[in-house]
Amino acid sequence: MTEFNLESLSSIGPKEFAQLVKSTPDSKISEIMASDSRGKILDEVFNRMPTLFRAEKAGDAQAVIHWIITGPNGASNTYETVIENGACTVTNEPVREPKLAMTMDAVTFLKVVAGDGNPMMLFMTGKIKAKGDLALAASIAKLFDIPKA
Repeated sequence: MTEFNLESLSSIGPKEFAQLVKSTPDSKISEIMASDSRGKILDEVFNRMPTLFRAEKAGDAQAVIHWIITGPNGASNTYETVIENGACTVTNEPVREPKLAMTMDAVTFLKVVAGDGNPMMLFMTGKIKAKGDLALAASIAKLFDIPKA
């Protein structure tokens, strides 16, 4: 199995990524996400989001979602996903007012995007905090082709 690092991440597909997250201990993911590679790994994941977007499931949905990924020493990274006109765009410089803002640590985020964590259960247990349109939060997973590990 591939080692969890930036180099491997940029060369594998979504299914392999899901398997990598599932097979890597949380402590190792946490260690990597506390390193200098954190921003680049998050960029890599978010840059793939538009390619996994399922426009047919979104219909005429219009939404701005802020993903706040918490880190060590109170630091965080915020990414903005905009869904409109049947397309999905992502930036790491949020400028629009979000319809939904979700806050979670990096390990939880990677588990969710790798299909290795139930977002509703993570919300219920407080690992994901959501502010805004909770119905949108509940339906995000169906808008993306999330791989199953």
